[in-house]
Amino acid sequence: MRSIRPSFTARRGRGGRRTSTSLTAVALVSALALTATACNGDGDDNADGKPASTATASGTGDGKITIPDDLKKRLKDHGFDVDKWKNGAWKNWNRQDWLREANDFINPIIKGLWDPDRMRHADDPDQGVDDNDISGDQGVTDPTPQPVKAQAVAPPYHGSAATSGKLLFDAPEGTMVCSATVVTDPAHPGKSNLVWTAGHCVHAGKKGGWYRNLAFVPSYNNQGKSAAALQNASRSEVAPYGVWWADAAKTSQQWISQGGQTGGNGASYDFAVIHVTPEQGGGGRSLEETVGGALPVNFDAPAVSQVQSITASGYPAAAPYDGQLMYQCQDKPGRLSIEHSDPTMYRIGCTMTGGSSGGGWVETGADGKPALVSNTSIGPVSAGWLAGPRLGAVAKGVYESVSKQFAGR
Repeated sequence: MRSIRPSFTARRGRGGRRTSTSLTAVALVSALALTATACNGDGDDNADGKPASTATASGTGDGKITIPDDLKKRLKDHGFDVDKWKNGAWKNWNRQDWLREANDFINPIIKGLWDPDRMRHADDPDQGVDDNDISGDQGVTDPTPQPVKAQAVAPPYHGSAATSGKLLFDAPEGTMVCSATVVTDPAHPGKSNLVWTAGHCVHAGKKGGWYRNLAFVPSYNNQGKSAAALQNASRSEVAPYGVWWADAAKTSQQWISQGGQTGGNGASYDFAVIHVTPEQGGGGRSLEETVGGALPVNFDAPAVSQVQSITASGYPAAAPYDGQLMYQCQDKPGRLSIEHSDPTMYRIGCTMTGGSSGGGWVETGADGKPALVSNTSIGPVSAGWLAGPRLGAVAKGVYESVSKQFAGR
């Protein structure tokens, strides 16, 4: 078993084709500290960043970003110069540059960075581990489900899966991609800017820190065009509802202290919530208003016996997929236990591969209304099944703290 790692390609710019970008505007943000429901940090000696006060950049609404002097200073306190950052210093992943702690997250907007070419080439390497690497069947684990062939979602995606999209970001390995879902915000009913994804799509876990240039693209490739047809596609075709940059991100302390690439470590707490802001101003409309909906989140994780069907959505990028199209799997879940002391996970049959990580798992309740109950976290290299965390008190704490950070704004 492995965490379905975010997809990536090698960086361009040195000895290869250079991605065209317009590095003209920058915003500075900081994530929240974790709630008391989370554990203490693991004391990893890779944790070089020092916690910073929470702050956000101010926007003018016309796509221009203003950075107060005190925020520039805080960025410099982490060893980053604003001008150098927007001109490529974010590509430096030296040990001292790897911000790790919960409230070290910073994600300056770099306008134009996510152009169609860069979005299209964020795909998955064909690597992983086999089922023999499952760390154990402590607790309750049901028989391995039969593979369920992922079905291509009929375009336009906005018509049937408006809350789904791609999460793009950069890591030391290169340009990477996950999937994500627009969720409701109790502090802003009908006007949410919250996105749900996997913890490993925002933070590298035990041996790393926060990823950079996190941006959400709802209904990516809305018309379902082939990779060949996208070669010369405009940005508006690839991202018809805009590019939304994370201005806050939070995952569980369990993921930060335990999360690993393989073996399923931290998978039961592999979830994250990000708050986003539009790269181009957005005209005052929220993400939820822009896409036309948001899913509620069910933190009272239903027992497997009470769930008849779960639908998982995502943009699988590892072979045989290419990351350009949205797929879904529907199956009755079983149970998977990684560690006896951790919550048992949901598991479904599904052939989706890397790139689908973080995609929402949706259940339709007795009231006939859909709700997000999990997200894609781990699966075997054979791509026959996926597993996702059951959402409880820790997940609720992550979600509510990000919501409260922006309440009243």
